[in-house]
Amino acid sequence: MVNNNTDLAQYLFDLPDEKIAKHPLKDRDASKLLVYKNDTIHHDHFRNLLDHVPTDATLFLNNTKVIAARLYFQKNTGAKIEVFLTEPISPHTAFEPALKAKKTCIWKCMIGNLKKWKDNTSIYLTLGAINLEAKLLDRSHGLVEFCWDTADEFLMVIEAAGHVPLPPYLNRAQESEDKYRYQTVFSEKEGAVAAPTAGLHFTDSILDTIRSKGHVVDQLTLHVSAGTFRPIKTEDFTEHDMHNERIIIYRHNLINILESKGPIVAVGTTAMRTLESTYWYGALLSKELTKDFKVDQHTAYREELAGISLETATQAIIHQMDQLGIDELHGETEIFIYPGYDFKVVQGLFTNFHMPSSTLVLLVAAFLGSDWRKIYNEALSHDYRFLSYGDSSLLLR
Repeated sequence: MVNNNTDLAQYLFDLPDEKIAKHPLKDRDASKLLVYKNDTIHHDHFRNLLDHVPTDATLFLNNTKVIAARLYFQKNTGAKIEVFLTEPISPHTAFEPALKAKKTCIWKCMIGNLKKWKDNTSIYLTLGAINLEAKLLDRSHGLVEFCWDTADEFLMVIEAAGHVPLPPYLNRAQESEDKYRYQTVFSEKEGAVAAPTAGLHFTDSILDTIRSKGHVVDQLTLHVSAGTFRPIKTEDFTEHDMHNERIIIYRHNLINILESKGPIVAVGTTAMRTLESTYWYGALLSKELTKDFKVDQHTAYREELAGISLETATQAIIHQMDQLGIDELHGETEIFIYPGYDFKVVQGLFTNFHMPSSTLVLLVAAFLGSDWRKIYNEALSHDYRFLSYGDSSLLLR
């Protein structure tokens, strides 16, 4: 389906500041749950989600883990400089080995108060036994070299010296609860600089109950990047430059896609983007158009990929894994899901309530059609809490 109306203004709505949740609730599963099914809206609480999950559903969770990506340095002059880790460059470009680096590493960063930091000069951060040096290597690309004088891996250094990368719209400093609550209970693979917030409502008990009722619960990985907060600045939303994120899919993901007896439900937009990206990678493989696991923001709208079945695309990836003798694939996605997108994998979505005119609202509108506005109006009028620490929804097509 082609969307001929690409005016971003259609997806604007008023979000008062008091509707934005600035702190998590005491209990993860105490949040409200808005359920949209068969064109009807129901109100409940998240702890009762089993009353609404479709029979024989397969749920996919994003098991990325948020790293302490925000580092604060202070120069001898007193100037404060914020260094925000975004992407590893050396000695590894993949998050897992990059975070195991010792003594030195290079990352691409966003830098606050950059004008106060001269090229090829160092700033320092000392915390206990850790002395962390940061040198600005490339101003235009935000490349920073880090050195430290302990035997610790870089992950341990930033866990000790860094801060939780809370979303900018919370407009507050880190508090003690954030280190635990801005992390899902199933987080495992370090590399995200923002939480997959739909998963924050789940508890171990809820996940156990879901499995006990016969549903399949599986995990994949998308390392959420800071680009998720980047606003759309073009009137025509299709002209937005979509951010890139690292993803990992596993053989068991593909098997569960093929063997799902009921609907596939993504826990969060990040899980949805991973599942849909997986299809498009398989479609490219099936047409022998690439072997590189890279889905750009235009891939899903290429005419030569029309009509490829989910089974064909999934089997193409399994074949690729067989050829390489591996059980997981690391890739990148810039997938841009907006109204007119043809969903290939996902029939249900758990998600929080998002910023007006954002890429995430466009994704929800693509999934639901014009009813997205009815749902958001309902949430606003019933005092749902918005954004990362806010309430949840279960949207079923």
